Amino acid sequence: MAQPFPTGRILIVGGGTAGLTVAARLRRAGANDVTLLDPATTHYYQPLWTLVGGGQADVRRTGRPEAGLIPRGVRWLREAAATFEPDRNLVVTAGGRELSYDALVVAPGLQLDFDRVPGLEEALSTGPVSSNYRADLAPRTWELIRNLRSGTALFTQPAGAIKCGGAPQKIAYLAADYWRKQGVLDDIRVVFVLPDPVMFKVPVWADQLEKVARNYGIEVRRSSELVSLDGQARTADIVDHAAGTKETLSFDLAHVVPPQSAPAFVKASPLADPGNPSGYVDVDQYTLRHKRFGNVFALGDVANLPTSKTGAAIRKQAPTVVANLRDVLSGREPEKRYDGYTSCPVVTARNRMLLAEFGYDLEPAPSIPFIDTTKPRQDMWLLKRYGLPAMYWHAMLKGLV
Repeated sequence: MAQPFPTGRILIVGGGTAGLTVAARLRRAGANDVTLLDPATTHYYQPLWTLVGGGQADVRRTGRPEAGLIPRGVRWLREAAATFEPDRNLVVTAGGRELSYDALVVAPGLQLDFDRVPGLEEALSTGPVSSNYRADLAPRTWELIRNLRSGTALFTQPAGAIKCGGAPQKIAYLAADYWRKQGVLDDIRVVFVLPDPVMFKVPVWADQLEKVARNYGIEVRRSSELVSLDGQARTADIVDHAAGTKETLSFDLAHVVPPQSAPAFVKASPLADPGNPSGYVDVDQYTLRHKRFGNVFALGDVANLPTSKTGAAIRKQAPTVVANLRDVLSGREPEKRYDGYTSCPVVTARNRMLLAEFGYDLEPAPSIPFIDTTKPRQDMWLLKRYGLPAMYWHAMLKGLV
């Protein structure tokens, strides 16, 4: 017979994928005093925004009311966190309310730093510039792609950790495939600005994506970064860090992924990793327990973990947090280990996808038997479009998988 969950006030900061999944798993484990702090009214399944930008999904179908997703028995406070005081076991809300806890789970996601690229925020309203990283902009991406018949299309990825690390190149492939089917790809120069020297950190998928990019004739600017943008002039300044050069590139369409970091209230807190300028929470990469505050855990995009920030990673991190939180509330050292598993579904065409699964060791860790997911497949695209969203809404957020 399972042991009853130990008594304790558990506070979860963040009602996104990580926060809701942990809340659901805690309730299923028998935790009776769980509070979730988040001001959001709508919850989005963000992985579909790439397909929205590619004209293959309706953005209105990617969001659901947050109220309908809060697990039964979980107390929901519709406020924003403002300050962490882990020495006093307190979180102070933006409205000044002090919330005490016995155990804290930090999962507010990350923030999009559009302002860190000079000219980008203005360009989003003054030029042919968009970003699938916002629900209000993803439909604009498709409008720009659909209307382009010639010229230069620029796709960029920032340096540093970002959520859904494959998304910056996925939209380039969707666009190029669409233009090819429309018979105009030969009239469009496609440039992808990549901050890394390789297309993907795991060689088997890096090789595949090199082939995909070559097939579309995409110019990949490796070890490069967008440093400024002028929407009205339609120019972008790109620095090649390997060569030490800077180029001004004219464009007719630009899809820009902004730099990303921990939310400001996390960066300014004692929970932030002092060695990480992005301010992610300083946790042990295996137990997900804070390195200095033993009753604090973090998971998802806000955690400073050496793995890709994806929903699939959260699916594996959540049971680790729940098990180790139980141990800590019971007075034991946490025993469960997270191996860094993450999954990047990389759409390579309008009906093809490869599935990159790996852990901290960067070795392939396939979870689907008898199928070679290292190569683009149509059944994997169907999984992306229909299977994964259904699993997300009906199983993951309910703590079932």
